[in-house]
Amino acid sequence: MQLHVKGKNLEVSDSIRSYAERKLGKLDKQLHALARVEVELAVERNPSVSENQVAEATVWLKGRTLRAREATRDMKASIDELTEKLLRQVREEREKKASKRRSVDKHLNGDTSTEE
Repeated sequence: MQLHVKGKNLEVSDSIRSYAERKLGKLDKQLHALARVEVELAVERNPSVSENQVAEATVWLKGRTLRAREATRDMKASIDELTEKLLRQVREEREKKASKRRSVDKHLNGDTSTEE
């Protein structure tokens, strides 16, 4: 997995960068080595928005792109919730592929048994 952490309208500190890399490292077990993950951290300047610490991520998979956005009052909390969303999306994507594979296998096995 290729992980890229960047900031939008803010300088990403080393501690936040390493925290994001450590948390999003959980995705590494679920994703292919060639998958690309881009995380963008931002602070919204609108004073009427209390949850202004924003973490957005884009995951480019083979044939599919996953996106997630999370905003809270704390950047680390945003990264935590973002990671949970991405893990759920990746898990659903893998289950969807597995169920398709099972239905194709079931269909193929059903066809061969009717021919005999």
